[in-house]
Parts: sequence; C-alpha cells; structure tokens
Amino acid sequence: MPRQPDTGHLVRLLRTALGDSLLGVCLHGSAALGGLRPHSDVDVLTVVREPTSQGQRRFLVDELLKASGTGEGLRPVELTVVVQGEVRPWRYPPVCEFLYGEWLREDFERGAIPAPGPNPDLAPVLTMALLADAPLHGPRPAELLDPVPAADLRRAIVAGVPGLMDELATDTRNVLLTLARVWSTLVTGGIRSKDAAAQWAADRVPAVHRPVLARARAVHLGDEDERWGDLDVRPCAEHLVRMIEESYAS
Repeated sequence: MPRQPDTGHLVRLLRTALGDSLLGVCLHGSAALGGLRPHSDVDVLTVVREPTSQGQRRFLVDELLKASGTGEGLRPVELTVVVQGEVRPWRYPPVCEFLYGEWLREDFERGAIPAPGPNPDLAPVLTMALLADAPLHGPRPAELLDPVPAADLRRAIVAGVPGLMDELATDTRNVLLTLARVWSTLVTGGIRSKDAAAQWAADRVPAVHRPVLARARAVHLGDEDERWGDLDVRPCAEHLVRMIEESYAS
C-alpha cells in the first residue's frame, strides 16, 4: 500500500531548488478534492516569481526520481511549476514552466529535462488548485492565481481527448476515469474526483457500458485488481468520447 505523502519533504525540496522565487505551493487533484486512493498521484502546483534555470529543473528531476514512484511504500508525485506572470493575468494557452510525472520517468532516467512550453492541461490544474484551496506553503491559491474562464477550461479538457484514446490499451483505468471526468465537467461545470465522475457517468451510459466504468472505479478505489480481458473496453471509451463531443458542441 502506498504511504501517505510527505508533503513537508516536497516543500523543503522546492524551497531548496527555487529559493526566493518560490511564491506558493498547494495541493490539487485527489489529495485535496476527494481523498487519496491506492493509485492516486500526489498532485502539487508550485507558483514561482521567475523562470527556472536548467540546473534547477535538473535538481528537481533528480530529487523527484527518488521521492516519487509506484514501488513498495512509494506514492507517485505529479509536480507542476508555473511562473506567476505567465498565468496571471490569465491567457490561453497557459505556459507550464516544469512538469514531473511518473509517466515520464523513463525519459527522465535517460537524462531528459522538462522544458517550459504551452500546456492546455494547466487550465484544469489551476481550476482544481483554486477549488481545493489547500496551500502547503505561502498564501491561498486565490492570492496567486486568476480564475480560468469556463470557455478555456472546456476547450482545454477536450483538447486532450485524442491523446487519451491513444493510451487506452496501456493506461485503461486512468483513461476511462479521465474521460468520465471530462464529460462530467462539460455537462455540470464542476470538477469531480475520478471515482465520483465514474459513478456520474455510469448513471448516464447504456447498461452495456456500466460494468466497464464500475471496474475502473473499483480498481481506482482499491477494491479490485486491474484486469480488462473479460470486458469490452473500447466501445465504452468511444461512447464517452461521443458524449464529450456532443456536450462540447452544445
């Protein structure tokens, strides 16, 4: 079972790496919105005053490779760093200064260092950080960030759908849960936890697709092992994509 995250260690790491440029650190995602599940990342957003150097980004990668993971006793960390002036005042697409996630581990172990660049996924990240209001260091997120307009949030979450479908075979649970959350957000305007979004979607899909969403939710909650050979996953995912497209167009 993954241990609870040592957020104090993460804050100390960020203070060491970023120094006086560090303005604030806060949680978003499952840790702040719905409670950590067995497969949940610890999602951390960091706001800095100035752009980072290559050396700072290298240091963060090296330390996170040790502190984050999916092995025994570890909890995966997803760290996003933004320069305040790149997201306040808000404009689209926002620029991400640094991003660490376990899905990028192989690249990092080969020596890759994340570079700053436009990233629409920042729209839901900033929205969740403001909604969670869970500072770990510095002021409340609302004192550092502008709200994301609803129209920009909608187009940002839809922009990632094709890439999600490319990963359906290799990251089935997460893709299904994310598609469910995208659909839920488009319809309701709110951002649910992944298990809550899966239940919301399961209540609205044809009966043939409900076992797939139920399995994804159960695996996420730690109630079942991840296995998909007995279920027809792709038609369920394709149905969710159609619902997303229809909801976005309406």
